[in-house]
Amino acid sequence: MIMKINFSFEMEKWKKYKDDKGFKNSPKRMDVIFYFLRKDKHWSVEELYEEMKKKGFKVSYSTIYRTLRRLVESGLANQIELGDGFLRFEPSHRGEHHDHLICISCGKIIEFYDEELEKLQENIGKKHNFTIKSHKLDIFGICDDCRKEDYDKKRPNNG
Repeated sequence: MIMKINFSFEMEKWKKYKDDKGFKNSPKRMDVIFYFLRKDKHWSVEELYEEMKKKGFKVSYSTIYRTLRRLVESGLANQIELGDGFLRFEPSHRGEHHDHLICISCGKIIEFYDEELEKLQENIGKKHNFTIKSHKLDIFGICDDCRKEDYDKKRPNNG
């Protein structure tokens, strides 16, 4: 899914981070940044590398890995672990919080936000005199498509 990005906001944030850290932009690093930010996906380094290679980009695995790490440091990306043994990276959505439903059968990731759940977490923090600074919630289960497919496989053939 391609999301609308205000590249001037992201690039301003990237420029400030880069200048503060004292490193230069390379054309290959910028290719990774633009490609990563324009797609609203949860990328492993391997997936992004393969996708960019398939699209004709000449960028190394290590450039992608280092660039994604720097995007996390800059606040332009979040690093997440979704239970499949791979670190994944997603654009930070400029601060829009969300949680994940993760299908353990097909790997589908559904992002969601629930105001009641957020309030419940806040109340739990207050109850325990705990100041919550951030949280992540990943719920693992079976998506509707996989559940239906599994049901169809188990259903006796009446034909």
